[in-house]
Amino acid sequence: MKFYFSAFLWVLSSSLGGCAQDYSLAPPANTEQVTVRIKVPPELEAKKMEVMYRSATCQRTRRDAYGEPYKVDGFHGIEVQPQQQGQSDIYEAKLARDGGGACQWHLANVTFGVVHRYPEQFGDEVTFGGGGGVVVIFDNNDSPMGGADTKVDGDLTVEGGYYPLLQESFIGGHRVQLVLWRVTGGYRKYQALSAREIYFEPMIYSNYVVRSVGPMVKKDGGYRKIIYPDGSVQFDGRSGPNFNNLEAIRQAVESKK
Repeated sequence: MKFYFSAFLWVLSSSLGGCAQDYSLAPPANTEQVTVRIKVPPELEAKKMEVMYRSATCQRTRRDAYGEPYKVDGFHGIEVQPQQQGQSDIYEAKLARDGGGACQWHLANVTFGVVHRYPEQFGDEVTFGGGGGVVVIFDNNDSPMGGADTKVDGDLTVEGGYYPLLQESFIGGHRVQLVLWRVTGGYRKYQALSAREIYFEPMIYSNYVVRSVGPMVKKDGGYRKIIYPDGSVQFDGRSGPNFNNLEAIRQAVESKK
């Protein structure tokens, strides 16, 4: 197994104890692995995975609202670059369940996903703004993105399409960001305690662009205007488009083909 160490995502403080300051990973040669595979469409690309390990041996000290100290599991973050499998559209990474080392690290969670390869195809000023992310939790702790929305037994398959959402803002400077939108622009979060195989197959519906146009000035009732691919408009204070509406529009068009 090969890890691609880029940078710590989380810095371990000197409050880690019990490891004589040696909190490096050292996975045993025969450790069980979790395989993460992503099927990447041409318009998207796989981003680096953010992998967290936890340790009950090397704990951290925190303080409560009264200033009293208490202990929590230590954590160690690395980045792992998924590797293309031959000339295919599959990208893969293998993660050690047992992180080993003096701290006896265990795999806690992984955050991965896709970004748009060419946001400028939606306009010269468009930059990528997020979406297309997945979090899988392998223990009973929350991830850096919070707790799981869905719990699964065994292996995990995550599929589904994303709509390109162009978020245009004016307050604080004009900018247009591309978000891969599903139900929200955030992360899909799962707890999969026994998973050995994680498979993610995203799609993007590039012909069904939805726009979100913010107010020019800050004022009461200055809601965002959501413009759907069929020209219909939503102006009711919701932060993003209704995913079911987008699905209905796309299905209506495709049924006529």
